[in-house]
Amino acid sequence: MAKKLTAVISQGQSQHPGKRGLEEDLVARLLMEPGIEVTVVPHLYDLTPDGTGVLCLQGVTGDLLLFSWLYERAARWILNRNDVRGHEGQTLLKSLEDEEEEENSDDSESTSDEKLRVIDQIELPSRRIYCIDLRAANSVDSFIDETRRILSEVNTQVVGLSEWVAGSPRPDALKRFQSPTNNTALGGAESTKSSPLQMEALPVNDLANRIDESPARRWYPVIDFSRCTNCMECIDFCLFGVYGVDVADTILVEQPDNCRKGCPACSRVCPENAIIFPQHKSPAIAGSNEVVGSLKIDLSKLFGKPDEDPVTTAARERDEQLLLAGREAVGTTMGLGKRQNEDTSAPKDELDDLIDELDGLDL
Repeated sequence: MAKKLTAVISQGQSQHPGKRGLEEDLVARLLMEPGIEVTVVPHLYDLTPDGTGVLCLQGVTGDLLLFSWLYERAARWILNRNDVRGHEGQTLLKSLEDEEEEENSDDSESTSDEKLRVIDQIELPSRRIYCIDLRAANSVDSFIDETRRILSEVNTQVVGLSEWVAGSPRPDALKRFQSPTNNTALGGAESTKSSPLQMEALPVNDLANRIDESPARRWYPVIDFSRCTNCMECIDFCLFGVYGVDVADTILVEQPDNCRKGCPACSRVCPENAIIFPQHKSPAIAGSNEVVGSLKIDLSKLFGKPDEDPVTTAARERDEQLLLAGREAVGTTMGLGKRQNEDTSAPKDELDDLIDELDGLDL
């Protein structure tokens, strides 16, 4: 029996007619594809843990294909943060920055890294999650072709979905979604109970499951556990109580809404580039595959501004937020002990860094 693939379209934050047009065209085309169930949710990054959108995503028990206006890495780890987990599915559509980074990556360096990552200690359910950046193509046909390829791959996978381990959708989430207690749930109070993803009959021209939720815009860090080594530098550096640890002493974003809007300082001090701010203007911080260190040189240096390393930048950004919060600036005197005692940074070629910075700008 052929498997079904759930395609989720995460709407962008802006009301730009071009973006909304692409989203709706994609929804309409996906609805005509056999074996595809279509769901539309608000912007993934803004969803709240107890909202209808997250409950819907947690109710998907099979393979999932997510379309969003986010880098693939950012989207995947936002899902993970919301207990929507699975093995990473590989897609052929890549954003321009990720394609360039893969071409310039040093395979020998990545394979020689023997550090223990947090992901090595996480058990994943036997399903795949595919993430596609809606900026990766201008044509809906490209997304449909890739969807068909992924569906074909899903139906040839040997791994079944009957054995579930830690990370699968929580029973309480499924129960709450099937019996909602608010009027923002799918289909309203009279929604069908036959499936957590089914709605009551919709007009023939729109059979997609649409999540009626209006979350406010948010700003918080997302941890990439495939890079994170649980070194705790972020919890030492952040002075706003954003980070914490779970029962296994693993780092987590415990109080995301404590984060200061617009501040990405902790991502700059993370030695593994494991902290993502999906809405940041710099691709490396927003979730592309390049490293934060490559953004050291900005265009202002062409006009004589002194060089500033990422740690100094992070300390300055943190001080700005401390002052805005009515607290005293601390500079580099707090939360940077490990970095100061273990400075192992290799010399960098300034020209290479400048080229990387120029590539990351939308000129």
